[in-house]
Amino acid sequence: MAMMAIPLSAPATAQATADTSATQATYTINAGDELEIYVWGEERLQRVLHVLPDGTIAFPLVGQLRVQGLLPQAVERLVSERLKSQYKGDVPNVTVSVRSPVGLSFSVVGKVRSPGSFNPGRYINVLDAVSLAGGPADFANLDGVSIIRHQGSQLITLKVKLGSVFKGSASGSTLDKTNIVPLVAGDIVVVP
Repeated sequence: MAMMAIPLSAPATAQATADTSATQATYTINAGDELEIYVWGEERLQRVLHVLPDGTIAFPLVGQLRVQGLLPQAVERLVSERLKSQYKGDVPNVTVSVRSPVGLSFSVVGKVRSPGSFNPGRYINVLDAVSLAGGPADFANLDGVSIIRHQGSQLITLKVKLGSVFKGSASGSTLDKTNIVPLVAGDIVVVP
């Protein structure tokens, strides 16, 4: 497996400053997630579904769909395409949202008070992750925190600096938001 270090670039910066709705727009669906699927004007086709461990859901009139790894917008298109045979005219609009991203699991290792794997059931960033792990341990190098992430068949490393946040020397106006990176499923946060 190749591991390469990359600095935070424009895409990561844009992602880091995104709000929850923008994060959800780039969130890929995982096994265990709770989805809400709404077909406009069709009360019988409004469902809250859990993504099964094999990455699939079962939806009326559509059948079994593999949704793991897809964006919610891709699932909307997939459901619409499969519903076409059920309608003579246009297919009603389909909306898919992730109600609870319970499949968003990650690990925190290194110099934190409670290292381990976490599944918070909500969107989370690197600062939240270190806090969930009990906060930094004594002598942790918070300016050398790394996020190890799978990207396709490669592992990449994102470097972040959290020292000023935990020392209380960063205010909302001086905080470098490029260091508050949203996590994705499978991330490993390393606190040296």
